[in-house]
Amino acid sequence: MAIIKTDLTHLVNEIDLASYQEKVNVIDKMIREGTGEGADFLGWVDWPANYDKAELESIKENAKYVRENYECLVVCGIGGSYLGARAAIEAVNGEFNKNDLEIIWLGMTLDSHYLSQVMDYLATKKFAVNVISKSGTTTETAVAFRLLKDLLEKRDGKEAARKAIFATTDANKGALLELSKKEGYVRFVLPGNIGGRFSVQTAVGLFPIACAGIDPQAVLEGSAEARKDAMEKDLLKNEAYKYAVARHHMYASEKKAVEFFISYGPNIRNLAEWWKQLYGESEGKDQKSLVPASATFTTDLHSLGQFIQDGSPVFFETVFHIVNHRHDVYIGHDEENLDGLNYLEGKSVTWVQEKAYEGTLKAHYEDGNRSNIVLDIESMNAHNLGYIFYFFEIACAMSAYLNGVNPFNQPGVEVYKRNMFHLLGKPGF
Repeated sequence: MAIIKTDLTHLVNEIDLASYQEKVNVIDKMIREGTGEGADFLGWVDWPANYDKAELESIKENAKYVRENYECLVVCGIGGSYLGARAAIEAVNGEFNKNDLEIIWLGMTLDSHYLSQVMDYLATKKFAVNVISKSGTTTETAVAFRLLKDLLEKRDGKEAARKAIFATTDANKGALLELSKKEGYVRFVLPGNIGGRFSVQTAVGLFPIACAGIDPQAVLEGSAEARKDAMEKDLLKNEAYKYAVARHHMYASEKKAVEFFISYGPNIRNLAEWWKQLYGESEGKDQKSLVPASATFTTDLHSLGQFIQDGSPVFFETVFHIVNHRHDVYIGHDEENLDGLNYLEGKSVTWVQEKAYEGTLKAHYEDGNRSNIVLDIESMNAHNLGYIFYFFEIACAMSAYLNGVNPFNQPGVEVYKRNMFHLLGKPGF
């Protein structure tokens, strides 16, 4: 099977995909030729084919150095500067990976309780830092990085701190670039024509991914395969555009307000968070767009399940369904059988979960009258993860343009920042 198959057989109302073909062709040409709004930020489209080969080698070399010399890597970033890497590492390695290098996330919150606990934990650890910011002045990230830099320099000295800090930032401008040059940090580039939420296949995501022991080249190769598949002109065969059209149809024609991204494992939870930022920040403009929400089954069937089955019909579900799993656990025999599980003796937990998936899909679609887009994913590994990232990115660009909005700006994000800076007394605000 293809790495991702978009299954539309569980929609309450059938979509006439052929009626979208001409419009999809026009938008696809806009994306390929860079003639639509936000075209200055389309660098991600061809990145899997023309990425910086020398930088990839530097990423591999420096990741090896970090793995061999440190106990922890602190990834310091917010939004697209950390969500993709975290999603990738947890999706491939799981949440309890036997990895010599611990990955810690900072710079995405101003919560003093979390910050103080992390700093206390790091006080006795040999740690490196990957600070990720195009400008170097994003408040949450800048605050955390100042704390980390101060701890390293006071504890280990400035020379050791220089060797422990790796900066991913703009190639030509910004406070972090200037600091990196001054201090001599190893630098990676966040390309100027790629926005943060589309940047996971650049050094933004690839350096932490490589530090976690995942092959960054495999991620890029998976994205390159998805790029090739997305060039398919026939909408019936283009799985990414089929997904984009289906979700647009649910919004524009069936007046759905919410899309639930459904996964079946805790290790996919942060992939859902990455997906929410990608679609929320790309489409949520001009009083338009679906609300991107998420749930993890079967866990959330015991909390949101009642609402999804019988509540307000304002949503549809997109089910992220992994077909083949790498690990399994088998259910044993118990003489007393007080839990009544002996009927499952010898069965794998994967098999049990698959039946839960099938039963839930039937309940929501047939009994609950809820539309479900099912994305069947062959398996989860570095290559397929790269494919998944590009699949959602190209589908997002198509979907946003179908909605008539610029996928690549985020004017609304700046409003809270201006208010916050004014209240903080920042000069100029």
